[in-house]
Amino acid sequence: MDDPAILEPVAARAWPSARRSDLGGWRLHAADGFSGRLNACWPLGEPDRPPGAAVAAVEAWYAARGLPPVFKLADGATAPADLAAVLAARGYRPRTETLMMTAALPAGEAAAAPVSDRLDDGFLSVFSATAHDPGDARERIEALERIAPPRFFARIDVQESPAAIGACAVEGDWAGVFAMRTAPDRRRQGLARRILDGLFAAATAAGARRAYLQVEAANAPAVGLYRGLGFETAYAYRYWDRPA
Repeated sequence: MDDPAILEPVAARAWPSARRSDLGGWRLHAADGFSGRLNACWPLGEPDRPPGAAVAAVEAWYAARGLPPVFKLADGATAPADLAAVLAARGYRPRTETLMMTAALPAGEAAAAPVSDRLDDGFLSVFSATAHDPGDARERIEALERIAPPRFFARIDVQESPAAIGACAVEGDWAGVFAMRTAPDRRRQGLARRILDGLFAAATAAGARRAYLQVEAANAPAVGLYRGLGFETAYAYRYWDRPA
């Protein structure tokens, strides 16, 4: 089993937020308030003060930035171990169970998508067209631009129009997969598999040996797709916040 205590810090660095601070082993991330991972406290190690005081400090940090406090608690990588009980006592509740799925990197296929280390207009057009909210799209595109190299962006065009995209961030043995999007009229044509093949080939050449991605547990079609490509659930995480 892939160790969440090792993988969670890798995943945190791979998807960089606009603003970040540390509270001992807790990592506070903030952007514009859309993406959960970009706008949550990741309690990956012991805080530098008692848990109750640490939670209060996190609440103050997010309030100063006009954001609600959110905690991302991953199975097997949350400190202290009883943080869920501390949060529950302060009115927090869990939501959005998300799976961290991992797989060994396979060999790329001949029909793999071409990749680049730069975002281009075609990539951005697919990403923006498949976004639910312009602000959310902008926040995520800015995060993609902040990914440190080695990084790769894949795109497939169909009939000279951008149709499918994906990105990955490489750190050591790991390649994190992000921004998998397909234009609505080009779905169920095997394009996602070709995008992953292109990203995996580039990541393997950069030294990666395993891949990870994050998908909401309730998204059964996506979970099924990734299982069919060899991904298995390594662990789960949930966001904790206080209902409005």
